[in-house]
Amino acid sequence: MIHYCLRMAKELESEIPVRPPGRPRDETCRDRIRAAALELLEEVGMANVTCDAIAQRSGASKATIYRWWPHKAAVIIDAFVETVTPELPLRDVATLEEYVTVHLRQFARVLAGRNGRLLAAVIAAAQNDPEVEEAFLSHWIKPRRALSRKALQKFKNEGQLPERFDIEQVLDVMYGPLHFLLMVRHSKPTPAYAESLAALLVHGLAPRPGAE
Repeated sequence: MIHYCLRMAKELESEIPVRPPGRPRDETCRDRIRAAALELLEEVGMANVTCDAIAQRSGASKATIYRWWPHKAAVIIDAFVETVTPELPLRDVATLEEYVTVHLRQFARVLAGRNGRLLAAVIAAAQNDPEVEEAFLSHWIKPRRALSRKALQKFKNEGQLPERFDIEQVLDVMYGPLHFLLMVRHSKPTPAYAESLAALLVHGLAPRPGAE
């Protein structure tokens, strides 16, 4: 009886399909959709991207796209975030100066390449498209600011960032100039510019005896 049960168990086990190695099929499909969305954003601009075009380019159905994203703006912003996030790794640093310098230098590198062009297109589209604006704020701006806010609060608790400075304004001052360069294009958002900007900001934010 025992031998019979073991034989049956082996037969049943042999009938269970083994999933091939590699990424799950759903994730591979998501990757194709994201890649197609960004390619189309570069080629035709946000206003001319459609879910039909994304479906055709990616080889996925519109039903598949709408199962994961509510509209094209959500697809594009999600694709942008997935692409950019690895280029902005979180680093645990000890000083405010190092934090500001590292993060601005990383962001400048992002803006100098393809992702900078994509971000500029998204920002431009967000001015007139509520769906793009909502997706951009909820999936990119707010999460990134939340991470930076937490780091700056730590430095404030340690006394490296004076209590008189509002963290939201500090974030605007940190990232505003690089966004300005990206959109106005009167200069390049180079790492050297980012390091100079960081030095300017940190010296302005440094505690001064008696200032409190």
